[in-house]
Amino acid sequence: MKDSISVLQKIIPDLINVLQNRYQILETIQARAPIGRRALSETLHQSERTLRTETDFLKKHGLLTSSKAGMELTHKGKKVFHALEEVMDRLMRMDTKEEGLAKKLGLQFCRIVPGDVDENPDVLEELGREAASLFDELLPEGEFVVAVAGGSTMAAMARIMTTDLSKQRHFTFVPARGGLGELMSIQANTVSDLMAQATGGENTALFVPDNLSELALASLQNEPSIRQTIDKMKYANCLLYSIGNAKVMMERRKMSEEEKKTLREKKPVGEAFGCYFDKEGHIVHRLSRFGLQIEDVERIPYAIAIAGGNSKAQAIEAYAHIAPTHTWLVTDEGAANLILKG
Repeated sequence: MKDSISVLQKIIPDLINVLQNRYQILETIQARAPIGRRALSETLHQSERTLRTETDFLKKHGLLTSSKAGMELTHKGKKVFHALEEVMDRLMRMDTKEEGLAKKLGLQFCRIVPGDVDENPDVLEELGREAASLFDELLPEGEFVVAVAGGSTMAAMARIMTTDLSKQRHFTFVPARGGLGELMSIQANTVSDLMAQATGGENTALFVPDNLSELALASLQNEPSIRQTIDKMKYANCLLYSIGNAKVMMERRKMSEEEKKTLREKKPVGEAFGCYFDKEGHIVHRLSRFGLQIEDVERIPYAIAIAGGNSKAQAIEAYAHIAPTHTWLVTDEGAANLILKG
């Protein structure tokens, strides 16, 4: 539903306003029929001239009829009104839910897509689509250095992006972290490059593992190609990333059984930027890594987190304790419903 509305708004910018206005007209006529134009004008606080244009449109399409007594809905009009009730209820309920989630998490904005990615893998594409749409809505015109994390959600977003995003904008993409020893298709390097190709932007690569020893970090960080990418990250003014389930991220990072046992004792529920945190948002373990650190997120003005599925609900809620308030979150009903239920 949200996706369909978002697409239509691209070609009909005032779609929601028109839809809400005509719905209110039909709703008032249905409740107070027969009703004259003057009484309708007083009820809706709109000029008779404006309402004449709208009611003439509705008459032309067979949705209402008028007589000396006033206007009332036709049989077709009543069917359309009841169908529209469901549409408006769905839209408004989702908007209310998003506002409630943003308030509960203390974030600037939340967008919720229908479904649960843990139950239906197709929801992953919807998460990517909504994230790309929000990326377009959020960013003004100008130059952007976009730091990008890896993962399947980020890859889904990359598949949706097009050169339309680059109208009046120029993008340079940079991976926000090194590799995790996972599928190449969802590595930060790969996703960053895919986004650059899709939007016609530039890309700077980072070909190193994500977690290295302090000694290895010290010996590699001054390599020219690595230093170039790290320096570029410092200028990132946009960030696209996900929030991980702690247990899943331990596996993705191929931790030893001993490492996992030690970390589990600290009761982590989520992971972001190499930091594992408990349900109160306290960082209980930090990895040595190339890439952005969790402290860097605060300074980046445009930060979009994308994470869905009921298995990530606790991680999302925990991360909200340490997330900057200007964070924009894209999630699904699977996660949102659990968070809102507490």
